[in-house]
Amino acid sequence: MSRQRLSLIDSSLVGPAVVESFRKLDPRVQFRNPVMFVVYVGSLLTTGLWLQALRGHGEAPSGFILAVTVWLWFTVLFANFAEALAEGRSKAQAASLRGTRSAVKAKRLSEPRYGAPWTLVDGETLRKDDVVVVLAHELIPCDGEVIEGAATVDESAITGESAPVIRESGGDFSSVTGGTTVLSDWIVVRCTTNPGDSFLDRMIALVEGAKRRKTPNEIALTILLIALTVILLMATVTLLPYSIYSVKATGAGHPVSITVLVALLVCLIPTTIGALLSAIGVAGMSRMLGANVVATSGRAVEAAGDIDVLLLDKTGTITLGNRQASAFVPVAGVSERELANAAQLASLADETPEGRSIVVLAKQRFNLRERDLESLHASFVPFSAQTRMSGVDIAGRPIRKGAADEVSRHVRERGGELPAGLKDLVDAVARRGSTPLVVADDRRVLGVVELKDVVKDGIKERFAQLRRMGIQTVMITGDNRLTAAAIAAEAGVDEYQAEATPETKLALIRKYQSDGRLVAMTGDGTNDAPALAQADVAVAMNSGTQAAREAGNMVDLDSNPTKLIEVVEIGKQMLMTRGALTTFSIANDLAKYFAIIPAIFIGTYPQLGALNVMRLGTPDSAIISAVIFNALIIVFLIPLALKGVKFRPLPAATLLRNNLLLYGLGGIALPFVGIKAIDLVLNALHLL
Repeated sequence: MSRQRLSLIDSSLVGPAVVESFRKLDPRVQFRNPVMFVVYVGSLLTTGLWLQALRGHGEAPSGFILAVTVWLWFTVLFANFAEALAEGRSKAQAASLRGTRSAVKAKRLSEPRYGAPWTLVDGETLRKDDVVVVLAHELIPCDGEVIEGAATVDESAITGESAPVIRESGGDFSSVTGGTTVLSDWIVVRCTTNPGDSFLDRMIALVEGAKRRKTPNEIALTILLIALTVILLMATVTLLPYSIYSVKATGAGHPVSITVLVALLVCLIPTTIGALLSAIGVAGMSRMLGANVVATSGRAVEAAGDIDVLLLDKTGTITLGNRQASAFVPVAGVSERELANAAQLASLADETPEGRSIVVLAKQRFNLRERDLESLHASFVPFSAQTRMSGVDIAGRPIRKGAADEVSRHVRERGGELPAGLKDLVDAVARRGSTPLVVADDRRVLGVVELKDVVKDGIKERFAQLRRMGIQTVMITGDNRLTAAAIAAEAGVDEYQAEATPETKLALIRKYQSDGRLVAMTGDGTNDAPALAQADVAVAMNSGTQAAREAGNMVDLDSNPTKLIEVVEIGKQMLMTRGALTTFSIANDLAKYFAIIPAIFIGTYPQLGALNVMRLGTPDSAIISAVIFNALIIVFLIPLALKGVKFRPLPAATLLRNNLLLYGLGGIALPFVGIKAIDLVLNALHLL
């Protein structure tokens, strides 16, 4: 890995975050967080009251007002610090990406073909649709599509992975990223972006947390927090005239001071989640980038936590992608060795993984090797989409392998007869989830080569994990129904869609969405773009086409289709973290009621001393202890906000119950312990 990885709270980020905490004291910045803005205004108000007390006209002792004021400012600053630290992590990741930039010279071609005259220009001057040639050991100067040639490319500057990848024209692996390096051969690239709009530029802008937009759930939670704050503000304001009336009516005690009311309000409003809400959102996107996935918005990360249907392509996602020859199945009257011999001859010039695996299997089973092709006067016939066959002609004798229907037609055209058991052999192979290749030697059908699509190790367990989370898995494949059914059963998916086309993928997603489901999908080809654009969470492969990358709302830099499962986990972790801290923040208000309410009115109504269940030393120490706890709890929860609540693959109802038990009951119990401990320290040291 060449790209920078940051620890949870990196020491290099703490200093800038502290400075940024003070910069965020700007009222225009504070106003963006309504809950903390109330604390900010309260801090300014108590600061003014303290200055007034210093001149001898205070509503309460200056020392008491100063203590409340200091801890209120401490609360505001640490809320700023949490947000600044989360933003700093994202900005550090962006800076790391910026470091990959370098001045690039480009060979701009006068015509879009290899060998055409070229002019050496600055890479920054390239425009969309310009065509360049990139040779070995040269940097690719722009984002683009390979239109000619093939080369190995080092993408470690972008993905962080050192293994080179193949980029070639005419397929789903034709997209290249500016700033990556060609290691061997050459490619002709047509630029697809203008300067300043490259994939790297967009990545840098996206990972800078300060520029992100709030997600719908975050906006909804903010509205809830504002509503709670307004209600508690109105309730707190009414306590002043009530206190004045009570003192006049009973002739005992003193009216409650504004300083105490501010302290009460700050302790009762949901300051904990208000202080950490923004940090949770920024950290969620940062964790996504830590998994080498660039999310175009926080909305995409959040939606990933809510999905309940997951669509996955079979080839390369559920299976290894390259089918391997696993068996030679001869027809009656033909030996397995004869079939293997013919299949190997037909595959010697086949450079596909399937063709090479047939050659290897024949060597392993029957030691067939060292063919003297020149003496055989062999003429190879490449595979084509029209014939769906490949093979070799030896002294005018055709040996062919390919799709069952095409090879059968070839044999009939040459006057041959099909063996009686051929259809049963083909169907049996297909039912096992394998692909049958029929082999014929001139007019004789020799049998079937079984190509097995190998299901990835551990994928069945991961699908079971998703099922426990309440997520339905659907495999989509262009294979026939028999093959699709067998692979689906082996992989353990809930449903499958066979013989899928771009239109059927799109229709399937729309069907689930019309039923109120949230759908996630992964893809890398141009034919996946319509479905990716329709899906709620669309993870495009970085190795895929430009169309796929633009259609997705996330880009997987590692081009690992199974990363979608990790994306779901990160999204759920962000939602769980927000829910857990919201539960904790609201729950811990209960203890603060028992700390502050008796302290405010005990002078007027001594009977309220029964509510002092924590047996706090004095009214002043009770109030200060609650304010201090309210500030310190934010400090202790910053690592949790940045790291996230530990994810467990459990159903939503179970997660809700566990959160209520841990963060609900914990939010109630912890303040009783914390406030009491702080009160003991304050009274033991005679600080009040």
